[in-house]
Amino acid sequence: MIKKHLLTCSVILVLAVIFKLNICSTTVIKPAKMAPLTSNFIYTNHDADATNYSFANEALPMNNASVNRKLRYTLMRHDFKRVGSNILHIKAEKLFPIIEPILKLYGVPDDFKYLALVESGLKEGKSSKGAAGLWQFMPGTARTYGLKVGKGIDERLNVRKSTIAACRYIKELYGEFNSWTLAAAAYNNGEIKLERAMNSQSEDNYFRMHLNRETGNYIYNVLAMKEIIARPAKYGYGAVYTYVKPTQLLAYN
Repeated sequence: MIKKHLLTCSVILVLAVIFKLNICSTTVIKPAKMAPLTSNFIYTNHDADATNYSFANEALPMNNASVNRKLRYTLMRHDFKRVGSNILHIKAEKLFPIIEPILKLYGVPDDFKYLALVESGLKEGKSSKGAAGLWQFMPGTARTYGLKVGKGIDERLNVRKSTIAACRYIKELYGEFNSWTLAAAAYNNGEIKLERAMNSQSEDNYFRMHLNRETGNYIYNVLAMKEIIARPAKYGYGAVYTYVKPTQLLAYN
């Protein structure tokens, strides 16, 4: 009887030792924390690497020789000697006070008002492809964002309504790309084409991507518009004043 008891105790003891050894030898692997998504080209104006050239508080990497050269060439192409007209400043003085409060209301950076200058030169006509208005909406996209197009009505030509539609579209693009610069590029090229380019090139840096000529120059053209409106005398527009925001912006329901 005693032998059986000792044998049972020995078996229990051996099992306990084996169980403890298995527990100690097991390595528990904790899931790695995902690093926050960042882009190497986005700097805020408060960062040391930021420059005076920025779009929606995302500064250009002017330490990059290619970016520097491309921007300065674009600025040269938009100086008064080559443009020979003050029409952009006249249109900006008339329409920016309408556009600015709508951008602010929808949480879109003020710099997006310069997209209207690039897209249409602040004209309200139609392009050969069918785009129309300040924001150059195609009919299908315009309807998607609440504009009436057809049966003798074309709200793409309405400054207030088309700006509201543009804001809705831009906010959606920002939600997809998490960058105002990429949102602006997608506004020009379409989100599907831009996303395909990003995936095929494994790149989320606009300034390092290889895009079609129009989209590849788009942000540079927007910055050129910003520069000549903000500092006209620097670029030879001596007959116009620097655009200054009115103290009271126009309000809309």
